[in-house]
Parts: sequence; structure tokens; C-alpha cells
Amino acid sequence: MIGSRTVLMVVLSLGMAGALSTPVLAQAAGGGGGRQRGGGAGGGAGGGGGRQRMDPAQMRERMMTQLKEALGATDEEWTALQPKVEKVMTAQQANRAGGGAGGRRGGAGGGGAGAAPADNTPQSPVAAASKDLQDALGNKDSTPEQIKVKLQALRDARTKAHTDLAAAQAELKEVLTARQEAVLVARGMLE
Repeated sequence: MIGSRTVLMVVLSLGMAGALSTPVLAQAAGGGGGRQRGGGAGGGAGGGGGRQRMDPAQMRERMMTQLKEALGATDEEWTALQPKVEKVMTAQQANRAGGGAGGRRGGAGGGGAGAAPADNTPQSPVAAASKDLQDALGNKDSTPEQIKVKLQALRDARTKAHTDLAAAQAELKEVLTARQEAVLVARGMLE
């Protein structure tokens, strides 16, 4: 006769085997459960991996289309607005690049905030100056004078980036309606 302990062990083993196989079966059937959202490791077939592989130009185009809709701009208005919006976005990106620990994380092609983007667009002057300073700090043979020069170059690049951003934002504000300005302030594109 089988004891109650043995029956309990068999039931638990079967339950565990069933629980472990369910996600695998669901993924094989295309369900993917929670993994589908992020694409799993490597994006998997049928998962959400397409999102990770989207071309940067497509992402930018999609973002611009959504922004145009949020602003309620006609095609004619958007023709005037888009270059100014792009100028602000570029200035904001240059302003953020290399900030804080970005140079350490980014390093030489490391992909952090201070690194050149993966689509081979050039580094902003702030990101380049930040990387130069981090390189000098990482080199134990750097003299205090070399570090001072790199630090001043970073400060100068940041000052220019702030000035360029303020000018681009002012230029954009001149052509916006009150509602459009409010939308862009809410989205963090304008102060």
C-alpha cells in the first residue's frame, strides 16, 4: 500500500512539473505571457522584440507624428514647426549628453549617457568634453593642469549648450499658439 507521504510527494512533483512547463508551452504556442512584452532574451519569434530592433529614424518619425497630433498642427503649420522642434530636441540632447556620470558609463563607445549614439551620429561637444575629462581622470599620469584644461573645456561646452538650447526654445515659442506652448512645456521641451 502506498503511504500518504508518497502520494503527497507525487502530487507535489506533478504540480511543480506542470507549473514549470506552462510558461514554456505558452511561449511555444505564441502566447509568451509576460515575456512577450519585453521580447524575452534576444526578442524571440512572436515576442515583442520588434520594438527593440526599431530603426532610430523610424522611431524619430513616429515621435514627430505623435507630437504633430498632440500639437493639433495642420500639415502647413507642421512644415514651419518641425525644423524648430527638431532644433530644440537636438539642443536638449546636446545639453544632456555627458552630464553627471555619463562619461564614466559611456566611455569609449560604452553606450552610456556620454557615449556616441549607436546610429553613428557624432558626439555632442558636451559629450566629447565629458569623455575627455573622464579619460584625463582615469589616467593616473594626468597633471593637475591637464585636468583643469579638460574641466574648463567641459564647462565651456555646457555653457554653450545651455545658450543654444535657450535660443532654440525662444525661436520655437515665437511660432506657437498658447495651447501648443503648453503641450511642449508639459512634455519638457520648453521651460
